[in-house]
Amino acid sequence: MRNRSSATSAHVPAPETASGDAPPERDIAAFIAEVIAEAPAEPLEPPPDFLAAAAELGIAFEPGEVEKLGRFLALLLHANTRMNLTAIKDAPSAWQRHILDALTLMAPLAELPEGATVIDIGTGGGVPGIPLAIVRPDLRFTLLDATAKKTAFVRAAMDVLGVEHATVVTARAEAAGRDPNHRDTYDVAIARAVGPMATIAELATPFVKPGGVALLIKGERAADELADAKAALHLLLSAHAGTLDTPTGKIVILEKMRPTPKAYPRGNGEPKRKPLGVS
Repeated sequence: MRNRSSATSAHVPAPETASGDAPPERDIAAFIAEVIAEAPAEPLEPPPDFLAAAAELGIAFEPGEVEKLGRFLALLLHANTRMNLTAIKDAPSAWQRHILDALTLMAPLAELPEGATVIDIGTGGGVPGIPLAIVRPDLRFTLLDATAKKTAFVRAAMDVLGVEHATVVTARAEAAGRDPNHRDTYDVAIARAVGPMATIAELATPFVKPGGVALLIKGERAADELADAKAALHLLLSAHAGTLDTPTGKIVILEKMRPTPKAYPRGNGEPKRKPLGVS
């Protein structure tokens, strides 16, 4: 039986600096390697109602996919005991609020052809990007987050899971949205829980090609947020193309009509501090 007290005493502490600067990559790598090594090897079993709920979404899993999803959750929930990745700490809730919530995006992604590109903005611990990459191996995913520890975990988790058709980028959305390697590049941008509609629209739409869409997972206030974001969508040359009701919330679809004006996204933190077009 593992000696938990001795393992705890030997932990590499979560890297941080007093100045707020990013810690050295080697410190993050050592910390994440230890976290992954300590994680349970067995996948978490889905609750009894999960497969039925997925079937209602029209999802038929290929062999091994549910096990991979369970292994991802085992990694995520274990890592969450050592670093801040999610407020959800129990497995049944994680299957519902992480995995099923992510899989609600399968319907609007269904028509994407093989090789289409999807960016997950503010991926955090890898949701919704990793679950979608597991069940849509024909698509090319980019998972973006500003926190180096989180992206290091996501990268390590994908290595364990054998997810080879996804890349991880450590950057703020404001900066990456101005980078020619990412701007006006993706077929779809996806995001959840990153702020009001006007804020997320300014952060998400610059990544998408004209004619592409941003899929935003929102809650019950989606209609109110859309009303508040009307001026922002006009400035961003994007339009509301529909809202889908799902078992876990709503998916707001924004279509990008023309290239994003050069003024957007604004500088770091500005879209959150002063949402575009909202007085």
